[in-house]
Amino acid sequence: MGMDVIGANPKNETGEYFRNNVWWWHPLWAYCLNLHGDIAGKVVNGDLNEGDGLGAEDAELLGKRLMEDISSGVTAEYANEYRAHLAGLPMEDCEYCQATGIRSDDRGIEMGFPTKELEPDVAVLLGRTHGWCNACQGEGRVHNFATNYPFDVENVQKFADFLVNSGGFAIW
Repeated sequence: MGMDVIGANPKNETGEYFRNNVWWWHPLWAYCLNLHGDIAGKVVNGDLNEGDGLGAEDAELLGKRLMEDISSGVTAEYANEYRAHLAGLPMEDCEYCQATGIRSDDRGIEMGFPTKELEPDVAVLLGRTHGWCNACQGEGRVHNFATNYPFDVENVQKFADFLVNSGGFAIW
């Protein structure tokens, strides 16, 4: 699923359309709300595909503010802090193997994971010669789900470029 952001009265091709999948959109929109809530907060359902959006004046103002953030280094600093936050999140138990490293549910058994012989280098790391889980690579732990939501300056720049050229927008 993704967010299709459609320009209401585009000035050029850049302002016609912006798209992010949900993984990229949610951190981008959260950034807009956190740093420019006076404008972005006017969008009641910014995380939904319901046609909410901003008029031309507010869209252009938000785009210009995002560009100022990029130029001043605010966005890069935010991105670094965001990545550091994600890196600091604790690992989670793997739901597919119940944190054992060996997937033994019906699907795991069907795929032969409980008796799968491990490569020697993997066996050394895991401390066993058999048993596998495709979800956690046999470790029993996975990265926190929030790490699926990336954020970077380039995405903010593309959105800012869209905004200043969109003539307003609706999120579908």
